[in-house]
Amino acid sequence: MKIDRMIGILSVLLQNEKVTAPDLAEMFEVSRRTINRDIDALCKAGIPIATLQGYGGGIKIMDGYRMDRTILTSKDMQMILAGLRSLDSISGSSYYRTLMEKIQIGASTFVSGRDSILIDLSSLHKASLAPKIQLIQDAIEERKCLSFHYYAPRGESKRVIEPYYLVFKWSSWYVWGWCTGKKDYRMFKLNRMDMPTKTDISFDIKEAPLPDLSTEKIFPFEIKVKAIFSHESKWRLVEEFGVGCFTENDDGTLLFEADYTDMENLLCWLLTFGDKVEVIEPEEIKDEMICIAKSIIEKYET
Repeated sequence: MKIDRMIGILSVLLQNEKVTAPDLAEMFEVSRRTINRDIDALCKAGIPIATLQGYGGGIKIMDGYRMDRTILTSKDMQMILAGLRSLDSISGSSYYRTLMEKIQIGASTFVSGRDSILIDLSSLHKASLAPKIQLIQDAIEERKCLSFHYYAPRGESKRVIEPYYLVFKWSSWYVWGWCTGKKDYRMFKLNRMDMPTKTDISFDIKEAPLPDLSTEKIFPFEIKVKAIFSHESKWRLVEEFGVGCFTENDDGTLLFEADYTDMENLLCWLLTFGDKVEVIEPEEIKDEMICIAKSIIEKYET
């Protein structure tokens, strides 16, 4: 599309001191003649473009011309506003709403049409999450250590970290930082944090690595599970693992096969299906479910 190409050419010229017509032609996959026509159109639109001939020549925007280097299309603006709106869904303040209003005021004629993307990052814990997120944002910006009480599968502990990133992943919020106790970078789930406090302890900025958010890193699949589910469980299997996680037997039951992360979570997940699942593998899960079933029966028979 011509207008998109012309915006692209202008963006390249704004970011580079000088560029040649052949380079632009190759970049936008058009002929040199087309590039020349686009340059003429930009000049007629009031952009002062100079063309230098000979060795070391090229195309450039004339010296002294100033223009916002961020050139956005209407679609770009819609994506930016959608992102800000999603952050506003978990914010405990009106910051993002105010920022959206500032952007829209300056682009009221540029942003047209109704919203097409709605993203809500809030949760049932919004009331407790919003203050934590605001506190962590402040600590990151001010380079202040963060202390909190943390509940983990291995027990409770008091942690002090140098916070670097707020992370939204797997439908939950986390903070990534340098744990002063473990002497390593760790990820902490905000819903497991209690009494977070921004301390007076400042820290020097490290070359902090980005957290590895790959599923393989966070959830290493080490357990192979095989089970038979009733037909009415199909919707849950599709929602949680996709349509390829099972094969349908002649009697309508579902043979489920998947790799899982840890035994405790697998056991808890299977128990949510009640009597709608029969475990085939692994044996230790079968044995544990039998023990739990017997314990439940004993509680209700006494």
